Amino acid sequence: MGEYSKFISEKRRSVPTPKSIADERGRCVFGTFESEFEELDLVRLKRPTRAPQAFNKLKLTLWEAVEVNLPDGMFLAACCDMGLIGKCVHLFFDKRTRKVYNFDATLKPRVAAVAGNLLGGSVTRAVFADGEIEFVNTFEAGVCRVSGRHKNGNGDVIEYGFELSRVSRPSVVSIPFPHSNNRPLYSQKDLFEANGHIVVNGRRMDTDGQCTAVVDDHKGFYPRRAHYDWVTTMGKLDIDGESRFFGLNLTRNQSVDQRDYNENLIWLEGATSLLPPVTFEREPKCNKFDGSATWRVTDEYDMVNVALNVVGINPMVIHALVVSIDYYVAFGTMSGYVRDENGKKYILDGMAGMGEDKTLLL
Repeated sequence: MGEYSKFISEKRRSVPTPKSIADERGRCVFGTFESEFEELDLVRLKRPTRAPQAFNKLKLTLWEAVEVNLPDGMFLAACCDMGLIGKCVHLFFDKRTRKVYNFDATLKPRVAAVAGNLLGGSVTRAVFADGEIEFVNTFEAGVCRVSGRHKNGNGDVIEYGFELSRVSRPSVVSIPFPHSNNRPLYSQKDLFEANGHIVVNGRRMDTDGQCTAVVDDHKGFYPRRAHYDWVTTMGKLDIDGESRFFGLNLTRNQSVDQRDYNENLIWLEGATSLLPPVTFEREPKCNKFDGSATWRVTDEYDMVNVALNVVGINPMVIHALVVSIDYYVAFGTMSGYVRDENGKKYILDGMAGMGEDKTLLL
């Protein structure tokens, strides 16, 4: 253990993964795990919310998403099932022009089908009038394939296909949320090397051997009022004179105990290093964005001292009868540093970064 390991809760150490996230009594297992769950049937949990048991499926939010860092852009694709509605989102941030292209479809229930786990070629898919999205998950082999297309109301068209190969260890967490002692947020995030292409309005961009991606598989019973913050970077970093894959995940959500249950970590080639709880500050706030902003993320032990220097934001604001969402996705470059548990410092200046500021009323 390194000199900074004392700042990491023992509950953040990975343990062997049980077959199911729910035990035989319908109780959720919480903690950090070494590998994928075979069974992620959160619907059968006993009273994870205050609603009657029969409402579990409607209260459960599911999504699978991918973020890809390309030489000329950053790309996000997500398929989401929120019970009453589905969503398919594609965003492309052009690093040269700082323009964000937004492709957003609201779908009928069950059109967005999120895979039950990440094993054996399981599929997440949505097919709709203006596009489609598909993930084929074989995470036991460290492999994922993602493809899709989408046309928006402005006439913009996007099409893509990527083969992803895992380069680090997975982050698998089950985090207890408030208002019930059996209410989980499950998340698995993995760092991948990305090979493939994306075409935006006829302009094709191929990967170059440096491209990286993060896949986020996510299932949870969010409180009726919920908020989360997130910042990530992924790419190659000069580490001890060698260009090596590197990634970072920083999140703050409704965890009942931020020290014991969070998903903050550094991805290194073949290894991870855990980070403590973090806090976020934004100047200006997302709804006041005027072309530039700074999102600062820090901890109390000087392991995390980074900024996402934002130059593009895509707002997705939905105030409907059954759901209210204030969701901002930000793109820019990173500055500052993180330390691993040995105290080794990684300077992030100039790395591509993105983040989310999301508030839900369900």
